[in-house]
Amino acid sequence: MTQSPAMDLSFNQDPAWLDREYNNRALVPDHPAYFERWAEASKQARERGGALVDVRYGHGPLEQLDIFPAQGAAGAAPVLFFIHGGYWRALDKADHSFLAPLFQQLGVCVVVANYALAPAITIPGITLQMVQALAWTHRHIAAHGGDPSRITVAGHSAGGHLAAMMLACRWPEVGADLPASLVRNALSISGVFDLEPVRLAPFVQPSLKLTPDQVRKASPARLPSPGLRQGRGALVAVAGGDESGEFRRQNRLIREAWGAEVVPVCEDLPGLNHFSVLDALVTPGHRLHTLARGLLGV
Repeated sequence: MTQSPAMDLSFNQDPAWLDREYNNRALVPDHPAYFERWAEASKQARERGGALVDVRYGHGPLEQLDIFPAQGAAGAAPVLFFIHGGYWRALDKADHSFLAPLFQQLGVCVVVANYALAPAITIPGITLQMVQALAWTHRHIAAHGGDPSRITVAGHSAGGHLAAMMLACRWPEVGADLPASLVRNALSISGVFDLEPVRLAPFVQPSLKLTPDQVRKASPARLPSPGLRQGRGALVAVAGGDESGEFRRQNRLIREAWGAEVVPVCEDLPGLNHFSVLDALVTPGHRLHTLARGLLGV
């Protein structure tokens, strides 16, 4: 690994300002409509049949994932491993099944993972759960038609943070059977890469209970760049053009930290807020959908 270059991690530390910048539900007053639509579309996706739901990757609470096998794939299918958002304290994999059908039709095996929620667990603890879930996926996805050598990790919001952490993981230290390139590449949608502003935001701190030490350990922008060695791929980082200035700054920050070679795409997508940006992932022809297909090779 190479050390991250010097960068500007400064930000406005006024608590009221941080709450305004990071409270996405307050910034998008009609957010309940997104959640309702996602839930209904996700219910329909699971009712179509063929999905394996609540597959255990560990023994702890919520250590489960859903597998949506590829349709019409010739040979082993590329794998899209998706991590949901919700500030590490809300939402569920079942709210995000709606992402699977379009990619299944493109010949992609989709895995949607759950994790325990704060305050029952810390963000570093959630990170380790996702490490466990991806290790399970690498070891078992071939039995479900997926190619363990072609895993793309994507995540939204808190999941975008976790996707970057998975790209940075030193996999051979997790298991001797795990390749350094276990995560072929990653897609972060509206991710948070420096946790220090979140630690100081009053509306989430009571549930997240972030400490300075956790910020240092679990902020991708404060970690060494993973580089592209040993087949490890790149990170595509996007945010909605209508998101807060802080979320757009966070998006730029990961490229400053890891460099343009590791983060070749770092974009604000026009006209999208913190929730509509996820809809763009499954909108054929949209820039975000096209970027995801490029990572998956479909």
